[in-house]
Amino acid sequence: MLEKLFHLKENNTTVGQECMAGLTTFFAMAYIIFVIPSILSGTGMDYNAVYAATIFASIVGTLIMGLYANVPYAQASGLALASLFAYTICGNLGYTWQQALAMIFMCGVINVIVTITSLRKRIIKAIPGFMQEAITVGIGLFITYIGLTNAKIIEFGASSITGGIANDVVPRISGFTSAGVVLAIIGLLITTVLLVKKVKGAYLMSIILTTLIGIPMGVTSLPDFSNGMHLPSVAPTFLQMDFEGIFTAGSGLLVVLMTIFTLSVSDLFDTIGVFIGTGKKSGIFHLDENGNMPKNLERALIADSVSTVVASVLGTSNITTYIESSAGIEAGGRTGLTSVTVALLFFLSLFLAPIISCVPMAAVAPVLIMIGLSMLANIAKIDFKDYVIAIPAFFIIVLMPLSYSITTGIEFGFIAYSVTSLLTDKKKEVSPMIYFFAIFFVIKYVYQAIG
Repeated sequence: MLEKLFHLKENNTTVGQECMAGLTTFFAMAYIIFVIPSILSGTGMDYNAVYAATIFASIVGTLIMGLYANVPYAQASGLALASLFAYTICGNLGYTWQQALAMIFMCGVINVIVTITSLRKRIIKAIPGFMQEAITVGIGLFITYIGLTNAKIIEFGASSITGGIANDVVPRISGFTSAGVVLAIIGLLITTVLLVKKVKGAYLMSIILTTLIGIPMGVTSLPDFSNGMHLPSVAPTFLQMDFEGIFTAGSGLLVVLMTIFTLSVSDLFDTIGVFIGTGKKSGIFHLDENGNMPKNLERALIADSVSTVVASVLGTSNITTYIESSAGIEAGGRTGLTSVTVALLFFLSLFLAPIISCVPMAAVAPVLIMIGLSMLANIAKIDFKDYVIAIPAFFIIVLMPLSYSITTGIEFGFIAYSVTSLLTDKKKEVSPMIYFFAIFFVIKYVYQAIG
């Protein structure tokens, strides 16, 4: 049955390999089920309801990804998009969380329409090969940066603090004085040994071993079941979208529309970036000689867009395809069985949160760091002697980790490529889609500057 459903032999994988990949992906991204409620509850939303809504939305989105698209990607509320929800939409702009959920719903509907009308396909097809390679490398560096900062190997320091505001905040190497950082270094050594020795299941084994070592070090906490195991309710946030309120608020229609489009574009290009960056390297997505997308990529895009609509209905921020899915892909995940495994683990986490929360970030970070390494090989495929492509590729690679945003890297890549191609005789070779979005991105940044 599993063979018929997921085509395991065709994808050169096994049930055991897929399940191991699912475990690896889940533990690499499990932190999100605790972080998202912490962020969104600051807007007045019920923490337990957001916790349940985030998990249920992740389950639905990941199951669609696995059963409909048959690809090894997991979905959950995006951290950057949740921050945009809480700190910008509800914070700076002053909308209620109910109004923010309405914007998330409309964002999801827009992305569904964009996907069904094949606009997403055209965007992916319009992205030239060198830019796809740059996205892969940029995402690799981004994943590594996430690992280094989550492990506190890289921390941030300020030269001075004035009036409670830090001045000249810059990243720096940790002093290696905390037990968490030491554990992360131990985990990095374990991961290195396992990878060099080509041990099967190296990433998952590294997470487990590092977690266990963290117990006597006081980094890994033991599970606390004092509050029992119960299923939290989504009732306080379910179907709470306030559509009327967003158009009667004092901010104006233009602000509403720009906010919705910002959410849509961020979600759109985050997903495209992850699919290109991980799918091309692993061979999960094969474009034919005409640049046409395979059926599983089309279905994966639909799964991603539908999930955001589900998220708004349940009561959480935009669902997006998680970059940590690369952990499971590196561990050998090639089919939707990996996603189904992740979805099952998300369901269990509704009841087993004390156990899931025991895995420290120091145990997961080394895996992310080494996954980033595996994605850097694609840089050799970029011709840096040709400035027409070297400049946009450079901005993509550098800005993804430094801006902490896949979308920002792609935006600057589009803008830079439009400029360099217009200065040469290659301008006719560039897809009009690149120029269109480059202009849109410029308008967005100008609006943000004067707004």
